[in-house]
Amino acid sequence: MKIKTFTFNDLGVNSYLLISELNNCILIDPSCYYPEEKEELKRFIADNGLTLKRVLNTHLHFDHALGNRFVEETYGIGAECSAPEKFLLDRMEMQAEMFGYSSVEMPQQSVLTLKDGDEITVDEITLKVLMIPGHSTGGLAFYAPKNGCLFAGDIIFCGSIGRTDLWGGDHNALISGIQNKLMSLPENTVIFCGHGPKTNVGQEKRSNPYLA
Repeated sequence: MKIKTFTFNDLGVNSYLLISELNNCILIDPSCYYPEEKEELKRFIADNGLTLKRVLNTHLHFDHALGNRFVEETYGIGAECSAPEKFLLDRMEMQAEMFGYSSVEMPQQSVLTLKDGDEITVDEITLKVLMIPGHSTGGLAFYAPKNGCLFAGDIIFCGSIGRTDLWGGDHNALISGIQNKLMSLPENTVIFCGHGPKTNVGQEKRSNPYLA
């Protein structure tokens, strides 16, 4: 599996393209907002002869879903997330307005089907779905055990955790989920975060002040 990272929109969301040996791919958190960002994603997929197979949202805070509509219209694929996030989809425009975004293209065909324990497979890539509420009501992380990596959205960051004062936030649930589901993974598991640099499980166990 190859991983291509894009950092999109004013809030610096990391979008991840997971590329299989057969050039099929999975897109995690379509967050492209500006025309040049959408063109960058589209051009990379085309120039590398990739076929987009699945689109996944770790959660539906607006900044992680700004590109959902573009991806739907360009590739005919709706993004998948967890059912508890549905209320955020209905409040996408309100969320965006609170952060100064006056124009947001609403997703049309999001597929709200993923649940804890599901497996997503594209060629040799297998992702295990881990539901960890707290930053949002039904936040998901995607664990690739064969590749030793985790795509955590805003659940955990390098030296920090996701904020819990937004829609669906619950600090205790977030800490519990991180401790029970993420910190039990092998320490060399690389964590690809929704914002900022990547980290790993061992580093967060030793130095994340929120997990002490």
